[in-house]
Amino acid sequence: MVIRVQDALAARRNAAGDREKGFTLIELLVVVLIIGVLAAIAIPIYLGQQDTAKDKAVSAAITNAKTAVVAELVTGTPVATVIADTNLAAVKAYTPSADIKVTIAAGATPDKFVITGNWAPGGTVEAGHTHTITDNGAAKKTP
Repeated sequence: MVIRVQDALAARRNAAGDREKGFTLIELLVVVLIIGVLAAIAIPIYLGQQDTAKDKAVSAAITNAKTAVVAELVTGTPVATVIADTNLAAVKAYTPSADIKVTIAAGATPDKFVITGNWAPGGTVEAGHTHTITDNGAAKKTP
C-alpha cells in the first residue's frame, strides 16, 4: 500500500514536472524590476560613499602633513625653509600619497603656514575635494 502511494506521488511529480519548466515572463519581469529598483537606490549611495572617502583621505593627509611640518619646526628648521619646498619633500616625517596632492604656503605672518590638499589620482586634481589646514586650525573643506 505504501509503495503504491509513493509510486502515485512520483508519477504525479513527473507529470507536473514535464508541464512546468522554467519561469513565466511575468516572473522574469518582476525580478528585473526588483533588480532595477535596487540598483537605482544603491548606485547613488555608493557614489556618495566614494566622495566621503575621498574627502576623509584628503583631510587625513593634510592633518598628517601638518603634524610632520610642526615636528620639523620643533627641530629648529625655520618656517621659511619648510615653506620654500611647496611639495613638502624636505619634511622628513611626511610621506606623500600617490592620490593626494599636498602643498604648503606662507600664512598671514612669517611664522604661519597653510597646507592645502587635493584629491588628485594620477596627478589630475578632482574638483570638490580640496581641503586646507592652518598651523593652528583644523582641516576644513574648501567650497
